[in-house]
Amino acid sequence: MATDKLVSKVPAGPLENKWSAHKAAIKVVSPANKRKLDIIVIGTGLGGGAAAASLGELGYNVKVFCISDSPRRAHSIAAQGGINAAKNYQNDNDSVYRLFYDTIKGGDYRAREANVYRLAEVSNSIIDQCVAQGVPFAREYGGLLDNRSFGGAQVSRTFYARGQTGQQLLLGAYAALNRAVAKGSVKSYPRHEMLDVVVDGGEARGIIARNLVTGEIERFGAHAVVIASGGYGNVFFLSTNAMNSNGSAAFQCYRKGAMFANPCFTQIHPTCIPVHGDQQSKLTLMSESLRNDGRIWVPKKMEDVKAIRNGAKKASDIEEKDRDYYLERRYPAFGNLVPRDVASRAAKERCDAGFGVNETGLAVFLDFKTAIERLGVDVIRARYGNLFQMYEKITDVDPYKEPMMIYPAVHYTMGGIWVDYNLETTISGLYAIGEANFSDHGANRLGASALMQGLADGYFVLPYTIGDYLSKKIQAPKVATDSPAFDEAEKEIREKIAKLFAIKGKQTVDELHKKLGNIMWEDVGMARSKESLERAIVEIAKLRKEFWKDVYVPGENGEFNQEIEKALRLADFLELGELMARDGLNRNESCGGHFRVEYQTPEGEAMRDDDKFAYVSVWEYKGADEAPVLHKEVLEFEVAHPAQRNYKD
Repeated sequence: MATDKLVSKVPAGPLENKWSAHKAAIKVVSPANKRKLDIIVIGTGLGGGAAAASLGELGYNVKVFCISDSPRRAHSIAAQGGINAAKNYQNDNDSVYRLFYDTIKGGDYRAREANVYRLAEVSNSIIDQCVAQGVPFAREYGGLLDNRSFGGAQVSRTFYARGQTGQQLLLGAYAALNRAVAKGSVKSYPRHEMLDVVVDGGEARGIIARNLVTGEIERFGAHAVVIASGGYGNVFFLSTNAMNSNGSAAFQCYRKGAMFANPCFTQIHPTCIPVHGDQQSKLTLMSESLRNDGRIWVPKKMEDVKAIRNGAKKASDIEEKDRDYYLERRYPAFGNLVPRDVASRAAKERCDAGFGVNETGLAVFLDFKTAIERLGVDVIRARYGNLFQMYEKITDVDPYKEPMMIYPAVHYTMGGIWVDYNLETTISGLYAIGEANFSDHGANRLGASALMQGLADGYFVLPYTIGDYLSKKIQAPKVATDSPAFDEAEKEIREKIAKLFAIKGKQTVDELHKKLGNIMWEDVGMARSKESLERAIVEIAKLRKEFWKDVYVPGENGEFNQEIEKALRLADFLELGELMARDGLNRNESCGGHFRVEYQTPEGEAMRDDDKFAYVSVWEYKGADEAPVLHKEVLEFEVAHPAQRNYKD
């Protein structure tokens, strides 16, 4: 069972009936009373945008905060491959249960069953909602929505809009959000960043935000606060995330008492354009959808590897018999569509063995030669043309003629703020949705499930569950922002900003962030060990002291200043990185994206320890210089009983 502080609120009864029974049991707020209640939403990606639009449409007074100049620039736009749903349009035996099971299995049995089943259950409604919004999903000749395959599934359940799915879904949510703004039920605050959550009497009462244009520190009160600010992958500096993406909103909630779950569960995506230089600021993801028709390989012969590296041969010069399609060889049942963690480790294994194909030895090929011969170049262009164009612009290589080079990179974080079945954190009235929470993906997220979770939480879960809490606030007055709790929160923020400006050190924020990223990638990255994680904890602590002694933040606070923005986020990353290492050190097993080299099968696969670690690691903050306290939510599997993951047959 969970500790006393972790009450999951999972309803009793059969798995397939839990969500319906729960909706019937929880309290609701009448339309007239919704107008009396204020809700703050942090983030305008698919989770936050959908939540703000839905809550505004219901009649609540919503304040939505966007770190960018427009919600259309949220990082959800980059998830281009597709969105999962169990419609079974392909008639290939898909179902809600199969989507649920694939998600539990793909997450290596480290997710809460009830949440995952609910995600699969509401997935079909998401597609109906988005079609009604005008999202231009791909269609077959007869007019039905088309599907394609993604990793970790043997059915075609991924709906897509060419290679622009995230963008089109975000435009749908943005249109719905604008409708609510026009109605007056939602007020939008672009270029504002939440710097702290205000907690008074154990309840979330509002936020402290910084106007990123003027530098002004502002207070906002509400009856409930929703965190939809995404993940924390940029702790590694180089990742596929937008450079503005950060974990600070979630981390401030952690500081104020919202416990943090499974921080070490980081996803390494297998199809990223390899690192090309020391001055690179971010990485570019090539959509997992490419693995539908692309085949991943390295040369079988070392002489061919060397010839490719020194330019004596092109990849297209290597004969078919001399190519090692290693995923098809190792995992015949799933082939190139194994889950991301499996594909990433397999690429690392080939490169560690010396078969990497670029000058650094850290790349493999993603090849469309076979698909073009089978389908024709026009079909491939119709399916992936914008992705091919993007690759050529970045690398100056035409992927219609030569294979792409790819290598794993940090992408998504499965860990996040701990939430119960209602998506409420351990702080009353504070909710977390989408990638900001931990709830649905376990130790590894299947492709096309991020968009699914964000929209499920925003459109079809939170609007129901938040009413249960707000039903107790109908007679509560508007939250005053001149209270001691707001005073103290703003005072701490101002002092922190002043301290950063006063250091006047010699190192830029980016220089220090790169140092942190190097520690994280080398010691808390694709492969971890007891020794590397212990080393990371020590090195990050040293770097944190170095940061607070030697960072240089130019300019002033009362102005547009991106360096102070980055410095505040890096201060949080330096603590969060250490928490990730602690969590990885505690989990003496390998599961999903958490791969401890001491715990692997003879075939090099992740080796779980279900007897000792079938739980959610939930950390309670005790101070910047104090060790956090570990709580455990034991995972109970009534339907999907844990087994060794098998993608071979």
